[in-house]
Amino acid sequence: MFGFFTRRRRQALLEAPFPQEWAEILTRNVPLYTRLSEADRQQLHGLIQVFLGEKHFEGCGGLELTDEIRVTIAGQACLLLLHRDTDFFRKLITILVSPSAYMAKGIEPIGGGMVLEGEQARLGEAWVGGVVVLSWDDVRRGAFDPRDGHNVVLHEFAHQLDQEDGAADGAPILEHRSRYAGWARVLGHDFEQLKADERAHRKTVIDGYGAVNPAEFFAVATECFFEKPARLRKKHPELYDQLKSYYHLDPEADLPASGVATPGN
Repeated sequence: MFGFFTRRRRQALLEAPFPQEWAEILTRNVPLYTRLSEADRQQLHGLIQVFLGEKHFEGCGGLELTDEIRVTIAGQACLLLLHRDTDFFRKLITILVSPSAYMAKGIEPIGGGMVLEGEQARLGEAWVGGVVVLSWDDVRRGAFDPRDGHNVVLHEFAHQLDQEDGAADGAPILEHRSRYAGWARVLGHDFEQLKADERAHRKTVIDGYGAVNPAEFFAVATECFFEKPARLRKKHPELYDQLKSYYHLDPEADLPASGVATPGN
């Protein structure tokens, strides 16, 4: 019975008119949105409305939440749900938004196979307990240039997808059991290659932070897939194909390059 009412509520949200002011926020703040086909924009609108209807946002450090903040975050997060049979980040409950980067314990690769541990400035985090933490300054910065390979929302919500089976291991729930062997082979190989490239201080298309562990590799690869698809496909064709199959999207074809939009205020 609960599932019936959930499906009915979601269907109503998916079909509800999308506020024009929200579309304007997406146009200003999410350049990837402007590169979607009209059909994909309409689908994204519905996903955003379900997302905003089900997830709880909290401002931290004195940040006052606005539609600008909520819609900008939801718009980027829901790009990961396009074309997919989704349960809307089913374990996610709350999104905490701070005004800017914040301090937390963590590790950071410093090259040569070495990592630095201690208090670090964080742009975002995804907790297994159903919480995502984001820096609003970095949300906007990451979305503004859709070709730099860095997007904190795509990164942290990729972690949410990864954690839906209860483990943060770089292996999200796949549609068919037969796909896990290929996923493990390709992502495992490219993860090891990234670690070797980091040790040798070689330049890579995938950000070196992905060498920390398989979970970070999947999240960083997701950022690269959406923001640098042509380069990722050239350097890592099998990885690109695995992500294309998982996300049901071919960014190189479906998100044609265009000018970078001006960020909103």
